[in-house]
Amino acid sequence: MKNKLYGLVLFNVLWFIVARLTDNPVLIGPIETYIHAVKILPDMSSHLLASLQRICIGLSISVLLGTPIGIWMAKSKRIDNILNPLVYFTYPIPKLALLPIIMLLAGIGETSKIIMIVMILIFQVIVSSRDAVKNIPAENYNVLISLGSNKLQQLREIILPAILPELFTTLRVALGTIISVLFFTETYGTEKGMGYYIVDSWMRISYIDMYAGIALLSIMGFLLFLLIDLADSRFCKWNK
Repeated sequence: MKNKLYGLVLFNVLWFIVARLTDNPVLIGPIETYIHAVKILPDMSSHLLASLQRICIGLSISVLLGTPIGIWMAKSKRIDNILNPLVYFTYPIPKLALLPIIMLLAGIGETSKIIMIVMILIFQVIVSSRDAVKNIPAENYNVLISLGSNKLQQLREIILPAILPELFTTLRVALGTIISVLFFTETYGTEKGMGYYIVDSWMRISYIDMYAGIALLSIMGFLLFLLIDLADSRFCKWNK
């Protein structure tokens, strides 16, 4: 936690120094940005909540769909042989390139934005879940089987604990990409969201609003990252 806060402080110090050295009115310093962000936070809260809601829905759908699929692939060689080529073929495709198609099929509203988040994350969840289950030693199952455990108990006591650390790592790695893609998609077909607010401020040449929006979006991403870390520490104590 201290290292993360140190990184946050260091970033703002460097930002302050660069803003002062360049002395360019387009590059606003962190002090002015944060003061303005606090002032406009009540008006910007609806944009923050809209973006946060899209992220949470996309993450939830990806985890709830991707985890069972990954487990299924790990447990069934036939299913793995069917789905594995599809996963590895579709995963490297740049998801932003598919945005026009998604918007044509799902519209330019909420659905297309959430689909983009799911498309980015779900393949990573599937692969990490599948690999985590495949890496479980057979001895772990034998112990529970000898005690008369059923499939549900094996899932709860062996499979899920094996998946959780990999899942949290996947969420941490993907979070930055998810926020970046959401920012891009929010510039289309909506008047709510941090992407819309930042681009609108830029178009209005209101640079202080733009910087405040970028700062609040970054803080939201930082807090989500910390929340994932806290969940990892809470639910994966045995792995530390």
